[in-house]
Amino acid sequence: MAGLPYVTATGNIERALLAIKNAATPPTVSQDFVKTILGIPGGSGSQMTSFLRKIGFVGQDGKPTVIYTRFRSTDSETSGAAVADALRFGYAPLYARNEYMHSLSDDKLKGLIIEETGAGGDSNVASMVLNCIKSLKKHAIFASKGAIVVELDPGKDKLLKSESGNGSGESENGRSGENSQLPRSTEGVGLNLAYTINLNLPATSDIAVFNAIFKSLKENLLKSSNG
Repeated sequence: MAGLPYVTATGNIERALLAIKNAATPPTVSQDFVKTILGIPGGSGSQMTSFLRKIGFVGQDGKPTVIYTRFRSTDSETSGAAVADALRFGYAPLYARNEYMHSLSDDKLKGLIIEETGAGGDSNVASMVLNCIKSLKKHAIFASKGAIVVELDPGKDKLLKSESGNGSGESENGRSGENSQLPRSTEGVGLNLAYTINLNLPATSDIAVFNAIFKSLKENLLKSSNG
């Protein structure tokens, strides 16, 4: 049974996001910060501290992530794209089932949540997860120039990251990326194949997360058709 992020008082998500916009970025997003500065006291504040970590706003070390800082941008597109990334990070199992999870109707989305979690149809947890997703979607922009592009070269089993929309081939850290559109020849046939995958990478310092993503890509997309 998968554990999808949720808080019991979903109205606190809106409250937290508005407060994050207005408050200075702290060195760490502690429970004291959430309860005092974001104004979500008691057990609800403890839940929100954990929730922000699970949706990628906060790293495992408690420090604000790139998603957190991008969300605070005065540019609405950048801010909205950050929330879209948070949804993709926190609810990755649902996106694995349907890459357009955020576009589903409430009924279909709840059905997807029930499939993933194994919860009963009348489960309060399924309803709370649904409401949390809906609260985040209000602030999300899913088509953005700031999306991260990961290109996979099937000929070299190489993953390359670049920032889409800048037209320069520069990666997010400012270094030029390589061209991954290299041909892969099939034996005896004059045919070249290449694949491009658009992937929104989570904002996290945990290398194990990236290792798991790239391992899954390699195992599921790079298998030889002859094997």
